[in-house]
Amino acid sequence: MTYLLFLHLQNCHIMIYRTLSREEYEDLASRILYEDNHLLVVNKKVGEIVQGDKTGDEPLSEKYKAFVAQRDAKPGQVFMGLPHRLDRPVSGITVLAKTSKALERLNAMFREGNVHKFYWALVCSEPPQKKEHLTGWIWRNEKQNKSYICRSGNLRKDAKQAELIYEYIGRTERYWLVEVELLTGRHHQIRCQLSDMGCPIKGDLKYGAPRSNPDGGISLHARRITFIHPVRKESVTIEAPVPASWKGINTNNQ
Repeated sequence: MTYLLFLHLQNCHIMIYRTLSREEYEDLASRILYEDNHLLVVNKKVGEIVQGDKTGDEPLSEKYKAFVAQRDAKPGQVFMGLPHRLDRPVSGITVLAKTSKALERLNAMFREGNVHKFYWALVCSEPPQKKEHLTGWIWRNEKQNKSYICRSGNLRKDAKQAELIYEYIGRTERYWLVEVELLTGRHHQIRCQLSDMGCPIKGDLKYGAPRSNPDGGISLHARRITFIHPVRKESVTIEAPVPASWKGINTNNQ
């Protein structure tokens, strides 16, 4: 499906975005967590892609281009840069840049570790510790699209160091809730490291969960993000509500 239509009229290039239905427009509007002239931060759903891939499905960035064009009655091109990404089965905070200045600075901030990212995960087994700093090495199998832990005696040249801090903060009737502070951003890092310690994420068949989730996603949610605004230079903290399917969470560890 083509989401952008280019009309070539003489020497002019007019970009027209598709018209959103009322239902889709209201859904996209309801998922905006923060917006100013430079940034748009939204709550991604399970199953959405943040950038184009071989499936041809519409990326989240294109949806919000159409949304902004429709809301603001913009006749020309809408800029919507993507400084980071979330995997398709993951939900939560996604940062979009509305200006090239913001995108360039955010790219550097994510690359240099100046954006603090916290995830919530429902895991299938009780964590071994209340809180723990996990460090290790991960390598990515491109053919399998899967990451593996490298042990010290079998370290591959293409392995990358991976760090996170997890804390057990609650549970449901059948699952345990952990908050993860991601210190490095490796491929499938949280999924791989939690699985390696015997706590696969609910619904994550690829990393050892016993059954899938009804929506086809996994119970990993980008919950909170803290950073210095790339233009205003003010501290910004944003939190995304968990999906409605996460029922019965008790965060008092009782």
